[in-house]
Amino acid sequence: GYAHWKGQVLNSDELHELYEGLKLNKVNRYDYVLTGYTRDTSFLAMVVDIVQELKQQNPNLVYVCDPVMGDKWNGEGSMYVPKDLLPVYRDKVVPVADIITPNQFEAELLTGRKIYTEKDALEVMDMLHAMGPETVVITSSDLQAPLGNDYLIALGSHRKTKADGTRITQRIRVESPKVDAVFVGTGDLFAAMLLAWTHKHPNNLKVACEKTVSAMQHVLQRTIKSAKVQAGEGNKPNSAHLELRMVQSKKDIENPEIIVKATVL
Repeated sequence: GYAHWKGQVLNSDELHELYEGLKLNKVNRYDYVLTGYTRDTSFLAMVVDIVQELKQQNPNLVYVCDPVMGDKWNGEGSMYVPKDLLPVYRDKVVPVADIITPNQFEAELLTGRKIYTEKDALEVMDMLHAMGPETVVITSSDLQAPLGNDYLIALGSHRKTKADGTRITQRIRVESPKVDAVFVGTGDLFAAMLLAWTHKHPNNLKVACEKTVSAMQHVLQRTIKSAKVQAGEGNKPNSAHLELRMVQSKKDIENPEIIVKATVL
């Protein structure tokens, strides 16, 4: 999202080497693994190997995958990672993930099915459940929100298998007010907070999503307010002004006032 970027891209050998170091020191027991933006297929395949090994160490490990591949602009979807990442996500990564947080375009890519209605979205989430994850959250969509055009819809589905083998699925819709600006890093923040709140509320996707989306709103509102002040009266804030106010929002992230409610479907 920035005009310039510097630094190195970690390759799969370097990732493997880091992991070997953790293993040698016997500090490879984790409760959660979270992955996001990746550009390299071998790196992604290495992540799968590591997650599988970590799950042998700790069978209760939860892998949260944000399958970052692309997005829609003005209704048209396009990928911003190499196309050969899609089959790796679809065939290898999603099957070992417990929670996935695709946007609408990424959910369509993973299932090969377009979403035009909420019913389509629910069916796509069922297809994603069938691939492996028990929690699926479509973080943003271009579906028409019941509250009107100024709202953005996110949808969540949590499928649990009870001891007797029966399945129960909780589905929710969250409508949050649109904020008129382009921010960088909102998807990463969403995935990280969903991890935190599903940890606190493992069997209540409704509350976990309400806290996640409410915290997002607090951060975005604080960011836009601050950006407008920095840009000055009548000027459009630039990307430097719109850096997410994470540190300033510490209290809202830790204990968000619920300002966005979820609807159980």
